[in-house]
Amino acid sequence: MPKISVIIPVFNGENTIKDTIQSVLNQTFTDLELIIINASSTDSTLDIISIFQDSRIKKISYPKANVAVNRNRGFLHSEGEFITFIDADDLWTIDKLEAQYNALIENPQAAVAYSWTKCVDETGKFLRNCSYVQHTGDVYDKFLLDDFIGNGSNVMIRRGAFLSVGGFDEKLSNAQDTDMWLRLAANYHFTVVPKPQVLYRISDNSMSSDIIGLEKSNLQVIERAFADKKAECLQHLKQHSVANLYKYLSYKVLEASPGKHNTLQAIRILTTAIKTDPSLMLKPITFKSFIKLMIMTFLPPKVVVMLFAKFTSIFNTSTFLGYEKTS
Repeated sequence: MPKISVIIPVFNGENTIKDTIQSVLNQTFTDLELIIINASSTDSTLDIISIFQDSRIKKISYPKANVAVNRNRGFLHSEGEFITFIDADDLWTIDKLEAQYNALIENPQAAVAYSWTKCVDETGKFLRNCSYVQHTGDVYDKFLLDDFIGNGSNVMIRRGAFLSVGGFDEKLSNAQDTDMWLRLAANYHFTVVPKPQVLYRISDNSMSSDIIGLEKSNLQVIERAFADKKAECLQHLKQHSVANLYKYLSYKVLEASPGKHNTLQAIRILTTAIKTDPSLMLKPITFKSFIKLMIMTFLPPKVVVMLFAKFTSIFNTSTFLGYEKTS
């Protein structure tokens, strides 16, 4: 029986699945099984998977479904004492599994281990660092304000803990990861590997680009989390939690490629961010954001790309993330 079960859900992942599988098989920790859940791929995904002749790989096909369903399907086929997931376009450093496994062995009171993440684009080019925090133990109050794990390709979970919270919520169209981490944090302690071990790929077609879906699902997750008994004494954080969501969404709408953005949607998100945190009204990021949006709206995409490349710091609106309240 393998110590660790790695689960990859994939649908039409021909462009990235090979590198993702290789990053798992290259791990310094080798006592693992790799369960690949193919959700009715119509491209060459299955052919690429078949290239790998490794006895640790289990390839299972199912009808197309959302990522929460496919992760749960993968768990049903797993045998490992520890469970971890990686999306079909993400990558790990070679020591990710070993470091997280050791962290959980050394901290038996913890049920979840996480590492730090770097965001990359479709070509693998570095975009930005994600949250580099070191929250350990009871982290529920931290999670109410900010999903500091940030993606579904990160954590390692003890099998019993995953079972006890009932797996991923298959009814959520987005934010399944945040919902899962919150439910785990309500019942278990976390531990951290303080170094970047996950390369999280961001593209125009990824779920994180679905602004309406992100907004709806995250608001639902926030409501559920603050209704939990664990949050009885933490209700004062709810307003900050909602404000943090809209700051993140503001960053996301302004991150869209020129010509692919939605101006009205962006205005609504930006104004909601200001309403939920009026202190943003006088922050430089707010003025910078509306100027950036006007340029994206009224100038040709080629001109916008040229301006953004030439004046990188002026049009960098990632500082929205720096205004999130995290404590």
